Amino acid sequence: MFSDDKSLYSPRLFKTINMTDLMKSNGSGNTFVMGLTLVATFGGLLFGYDTAVISGAVGSIQSFFIDSLNLENGEAKSVIIEYRTTVYVVIYIVLASIGGILIKLAGRGKGILTTVILAVISTYVISNNFKGDPILDEETANSLKGFTVSSALIGCIIGGSLGGFISRELGRKRGLILAAILFTISAIGSAIPEMMNVFGVENITSFIIYRIVGGIGVGLASMLSPMYIAEIAPPKIRGQLVSWNQFAIIFGMVVIYFVNYFIARQGDETWLNTIGWRWMFASETIPAGIFLLLLWFVPETPRFMVMRNQDSKALNVLNKINGPKLSKNIFEEIKESLKIKDAPWLSYGWLLIIIGILLSVFQQFVGINVVLYYAPEIFKSMGSGTEASLLQTIIVGAVNLAFTILAIFTVDKFGRKPLQIIGAVGMAFSMIALGCSCCLGLVGFGALMFMLLYTASFAMSWGPVTWVLLSEIFPNRIRGAMSIAVAAQWMANLVVSWTFPMMNDNSLLNNQFNHGFAYWIYGTMGILAALFVWRFVPETKGKTLEEMEDLWNV
Repeated sequence: MFSDDKSLYSPRLFKTINMTDLMKSNGSGNTFVMGLTLVATFGGLLFGYDTAVISGAVGSIQSFFIDSLNLENGEAKSVIIEYRTTVYVVIYIVLASIGGILIKLAGRGKGILTTVILAVISTYVISNNFKGDPILDEETANSLKGFTVSSALIGCIIGGSLGGFISRELGRKRGLILAAILFTISAIGSAIPEMMNVFGVENITSFIIYRIVGGIGVGLASMLSPMYIAEIAPPKIRGQLVSWNQFAIIFGMVVIYFVNYFIARQGDETWLNTIGWRWMFASETIPAGIFLLLLWFVPETPRFMVMRNQDSKALNVLNKINGPKLSKNIFEEIKESLKIKDAPWLSYGWLLIIIGILLSVFQQFVGINVVLYYAPEIFKSMGSGTEASLLQTIIVGAVNLAFTILAIFTVDKFGRKPLQIIGAVGMAFSMIALGCSCCLGLVGFGALMFMLLYTASFAMSWGPVTWVLLSEIFPNRIRGAMSIAVAAQWMANLVVSWTFPMMNDNSLLNNQFNHGFAYWIYGTMGILAALFVWRFVPETKGKTLEEMEDLWNV
């Protein structure tokens, strides 16, 4: 089901073949392409499901794992020591993953040297933050909470870093099968971390490990799904098809918002904090199992087959997509594009790499995942109860979904840059206004409207369009370099998600700004994101992936 058909968007072919005629004349092929897209986007659905499931369980996790530590100082000390140790281990694992990218990017010597320097700096910074005896004070509790909630993102960084290697060595299909297996293991382990604690650690640490396992699956899916869709899609509808992956991500979030809401209604607060949150995580086994089953029935991508000299198999899949008349030309273009199988990632210069990284970083630094992960807690801080806050989160998810659909049908009409700039300005205004509302104590209906406007602005722009741009700007010969941008995205996500509780729950900041400080930071990032796109990001609307190579060669 993974068909890597670059030549579907051959410039030469489209000079002689009208796209509409192609769609009409090859109906069965287009049905097959849509089927490929739908299965690939299931990885996006699990991406959204796995990352958003935590939103309904933040309060329960704090109550079950962290607040109870106050009762036993010995346990609290053990947990804090494990937390500090885990942070060090995670940082070095992440740096090892990034080290592989740096070696590929800058060469072995410079890559290793840069990794070592980053390790020394990270050790110094963390050591300064972990000075003193392991005591569960406010700062440590907030940091532990943020780390636990965002722990899946650590796995996302690892998975995103390994995405290029996995796609090249295992292929798209087997890479997604691996992701589906990791989703399933994570769902079970996160639901019952005590019973699945084969690590000999405290239960909260066991929970964190299983969330990291799921995050690795998310990181893999976040790269493999849009990469695959971009490779099979004709240029005139490529933006729409890649945007469906973002739709699937948001749809997965909306589904889990409903699941969390209905699970929370099955009992009182005590039941939710002891049993209910477990069902939230366990529910992921259903979509993960379906995804794993579907993947057994899909073929590998033709591009990967050609890379492995499986030409006849590649032609068979191409025939299903395009029909025998076009397949031969498409096959030859794939062969041509893959003559240089492992070109240096800097073949097109640093600017391309930096643009990819900053697109990913700004997508997260505008604060979207604070809304997606902490929405119920944000609404609680505005005075809502547990059930009402979960219901309001569903409204946020519905707005997110609706405007993502809008982006799908406008990204190929209006272009990538206009949507990104307009969306960034909308997010900046909303976040700054929300911060002012909190600071002034006006956290009623108006604050909810600013939250919804922010979500709508992101959904019609930086949500789906960033993935479209990332799947388009990297030329075929260095598609693996997309893993740099994906890894950067997850690192930025981790930074934002980990630090939000430190800002939002900090007594000193709250006395001064009443929970509004963090939103001003995200609003400022929105302004910088708009300026960055306006000045540096090229328009990719209607360009083939081959034409993108010419753009960077200029």
